[in-house]
Amino acid sequence: MSEMTAAVWTATDTTETRRVPMPEVPEGWALVRMAYNGICGTDLAILHGKHPRAQAPLIMGHEMSGWVEQAGASGPAAGALVVVEPLLSCGECRSCRDGNAHVCRRLGLYGIDTPGGMAEYVALPPEVLHEVPEGVDPRTASLAEPLAVAVHAVALSGMQQGDTVAVYGAGPIGILTALVARHEGAGRVVITEPSPWRRSVAESMGFTVVAEGSTMAETLDPLTDGEGADTTFDTAAHPSVAAELTEVTRVLGRIVIVGVYKAPAPIDLRAVCFKEQSIVGVRVYTTPDVTRAIELIASGALGLDTFPTKAFGLDQVGAAFDAATTGQDCLKVLLTPLAGKADA
Repeated sequence: MSEMTAAVWTATDTTETRRVPMPEVPEGWALVRMAYNGICGTDLAILHGKHPRAQAPLIMGHEMSGWVEQAGASGPAAGALVVVEPLLSCGECRSCRDGNAHVCRRLGLYGIDTPGGMAEYVALPPEVLHEVPEGVDPRTASLAEPLAVAVHAVALSGMQQGDTVAVYGAGPIGILTALVARHEGAGRVVITEPSPWRRSVAESMGFTVVAEGSTMAETLDPLTDGEGADTTFDTAAHPSVAAELTEVTRVLGRIVIVGVYKAPAPIDLRAVCFKEQSIVGVRVYTTPDVTRAIELIASGALGLDTFPTKAFGLDQVGAAFDAATTGQDCLKVLLTPLAGKADA
């Protein structure tokens, strides 16, 4: 087999499905047959020509699940279901030398800086492959990468048992962060989200949702005796949210910036001083975070079998990106090369 099918970003706002050469597999690497690849906000930025590093033509995709077709010199054996930790680090900067390769000064990702998972096959070094326990649906397994972001965010937050947690945004990362926070012992999780459909999803999962026409502050006030949230997660990354973060968070509370802002946004630093609040940023995740995400998926602890996803075939890449842009009937759009596994 010398060729495979791939969804290729060819120019701003342009993708096409084409036959491309099979990936070359360097010595010691593995060849992975793709099952599902999630579309995220970074992929949308690439599509619209807004990502500073991505260069067309490019096979995007870094939220990958699949099976090892050809085993590497180490790592999972042929046939194993795996998910991918798609980070590319230099190994030389201070962060890398200190064991913090996830915040490498020159951090890159598969699907941005090198071909990714929107294809039938991808070649990967064995150290980025994480084997998934038997019995896990490869569709659910594809959530491991964004779930690792949520795991990392909650771990960095210093959240305590019984905390009242505020989450801005009920997109994929927002819902996953809320699920992890609740699993780790949050007493109450309050979510605000402009989309009525996403609010209904958050409500169906048992979270307290800010009603249309109300605000996070108004919702938290009676729940916290006017003190505010113990821990606030911003997964929305919108300037209007940044302006509220210090107000809705209590004295000595913690603010966690999970979403990536497109430009600097005003935040009330005087309130940070007067309330002695802590602000922490989240880049991606560590290897232990990915391992923990897989454990949570395999255990069923988060109920991710009900997480709303929609799968499209590689030949439906345009429709898949349209669905990911609107976000009206699913939280995560997936691309799959598997025959008969597309939903549309």
